[in-house]
Order: sequence, then structure tokens, then C-alpha cells
Amino acid sequence: MSVIGYHASHEQFSPHDLLRYVKAAEQAGFDGAMCSDHFHPWVPSQANSAFAWSWLGAALEGTSLSLGTVNAPGQRYHPAIIAQAAATLAAMYPGRFWLAVGSGEALNESITGERWPAKDERNARLRECAEVMRALWRGETVTHRGLVTVEQARLYSLPAEPPLLFAAAVSAETARWAGEWADALITVAAPPEEARKVADAFREQGGNKPLAMQVQLAWSGSKEAAAQLAREKWPIVGLGGDMLWELRTPEQFEEAVQSLDPAVFRENILATDSAEEIVERIGRYLEIGFERLYVHHVGPDQERFIERFAAEVLPQLRR
Repeated sequence: MSVIGYHASHEQFSPHDLLRYVKAAEQAGFDGAMCSDHFHPWVPSQANSAFAWSWLGAALEGTSLSLGTVNAPGQRYHPAIIAQAAATLAAMYPGRFWLAVGSGEALNESITGERWPAKDERNARLRECAEVMRALWRGETVTHRGLVTVEQARLYSLPAEPPLLFAAAVSAETARWAGEWADALITVAAPPEEARKVADAFREQGGNKPLAMQVQLAWSGSKEAAAQLAREKWPIVGLGGDMLWELRTPEQFEEAVQSLDPAVFRENILATDSAEEIVERIGRYLEIGFERLYVHHVGPDQERFIERFAAEVLPQLRR
């Protein structure tokens, strides 16, 4: 059965407001939720970036939803600490917490002052972190010396079942590599034909493992207004390539988006005035095999979005 979930954007809203929104999403009929895990917002005007792990405990306690986050162990976070945090939530809320891991962005991870590695090294580090975390979840005493170092670490508070470990991947190449070791895949929305390539690449190595997606959209009174909403509130959707992983400060992202052609905000995000268009797009992702879809409306009025999505989109998707 598919999960239609709500994405809680820590970059855009205070943790207090996000807790209210996720409770409203549950009451409206959403099946689950996920959140970002940033140290900085993407651009200064977003003006928020709370500590995701504190919020996750409150959200799991305050709702009955399944919840997860996308994390980058290996630099800002030591993998043993993330293993402990995830084990605690999985023990307290059995079957409800999941964890996705990715190679990260310099925007958040470079705050340590350490060298920001190239992509291939970050991937290798991520693989080591995943192995360390799984060993800790098995109750092993772990010593590991490689791209990350762990000395005689052991977790004493363990869940009956470890959390499902997703790999976060945007490209087909990364998805194919992740299929070798991850329990599941999570990616961000792309045109359906591109999303199918990512899903197929993951399946080549991973077989029939779960697929999830964060579906970003801007929903407004007209397509032009929706595109403008995306430009104002989520401008990084117009950036591609290595910029997303390599720029280091919100101010650098702000400068990078200034010269973008407005057309990219219609091409790279579902900017729409139509519930039917949202249903059609999400339906295509479901047909590809994405069984968990977490909807991220980039606009400011989240409670109105939740109410409208529940009334106009969810019933059609349920049918």
C-alpha cells in the first residue's frame, strides 16, 4: 500500500510551526511524514534551520505517523552518534522511524572546517558509515579505521528491529551504486521519465526494494503565480549539477540564483494551479513504483495547503 506523506521543511519554518503542521497533516489523512536535516537554510530569506533530531522526537510523540529524515553521516555527524539517535527513536516508536543517508552538501557539512571531499570519496565514506551503523544496531562492539574512525563503540539501548536504511540519490549512477547496500531508495521529484531511470538503476542492483520520493510542488492560483512562488520560496530548484553540493553558504546560493531564467522554475518543479495535474503527476510516480511519496509545498501557507490537498488530491489518489 502506498504512503502519501507530508514533508516538513526545517529551512522554511520554525520547529514549533512544523510540529503544528505535521499534526494537522495526520488529522487531514496523510499517512506519514519526513523532514530535512540542515544546519543552514538554502538562502538567507528562508530564515530557519532547527535541529531535526529534537523535532523528530516531538513529532513522533505528538502523532502516530511514521517519520524519517535525510542525514549525511561522516563529517558534521559521527556515524556512531547517528546510529545511537536512530536506535533510540526506533526503540521508542517501533516500526515508525526510518533513516535516509546521503553524501551531503557543503552548505551543512563544511561547518566543521574539515576538507570537503570529492563526490567519490564522500560516497565511499557514506558506505563506511552505513556499515558502522548497521554493526552498532546489531549490538556489536565496533572499531573501524578508514575514512571515518570508530574506537570500541557499542550501543546498549537497541530497538527490536533496526530502522529501515534508505539511500538518498538524485542521479541514476548514484542510485545504481546505492542498490548494492541500501534497504531502500529515496530521491527528489524529477520529470517521470527521469524518475523512472533512477528507479530502474536502483532496481538493477537492489532488486524489488522500497522506493520513496520527495515531491516538491508550488500550488497557487495560476501557473505564473506558482512559478513565481517557487522562485521566491524555493529558488534552489533552478540550480543543477555540482552547485547544490559544493556551495558553502546561504549567501552563495542567494547569489547563484539571481541570474536564473524564470523558465527553470516551471521546468524543474511542479508549478501548478490544478489539483488534477498534481494527481496525474503523483499517479505516474506511483505507477513507476514509488510507494512512499512525501509532498513538499514550497509556499508559506502550509495549513491551507494541507487542507486543500486533503480535500482535492488525496481522495483521487486513494481511488
